[in-house]
Amino acid sequence: MKKFFKEFGAFVARGNVIDMAVGIVIGGAFTAIITSLVENIFTPLIGMILGGIDFAGINVTVGSAVLEIGVFLNKVIIFILTAFVLFLVIKAINKAKAKAEKKKAEEPAAPAEPSTEEKLLTEIRDLLKK
Repeated sequence: MKKFFKEFGAFVARGNVIDMAVGIVIGGAFTAIITSLVENIFTPLIGMILGGIDFAGINVTVGSAVLEIGVFLNKVIIFILTAFVLFLVIKAINKAKAKAEKKKAEEPAAPAEPSTEEKLLTEIRDLLKK
């Protein structure tokens, strides 16, 4: 049992597991932002454009079962909007990142430090000038 916990501790302490955990937490927070954007901004706008149509009321009764097709359609629409908004956000981030990398690449590199030989020749030149 002691060996098991030791292996588990080594597994959890590895960097990639911690990075993954951080990514999942940040992803959850990011999901909340995107979901809020879609549900509170885009979905009402689409509802206005479509004349206030609410699919949630569409259902079909088969025997004693009620198939809530409208709720399913709402979830599909929210999924598509969420995927689209996420695509736009990632595209903007990638564009900004590429622009920053291009700007960094265009910056002139710092001049290389002179070699030992060049330093020695410079000293000799300066001595000869005196």
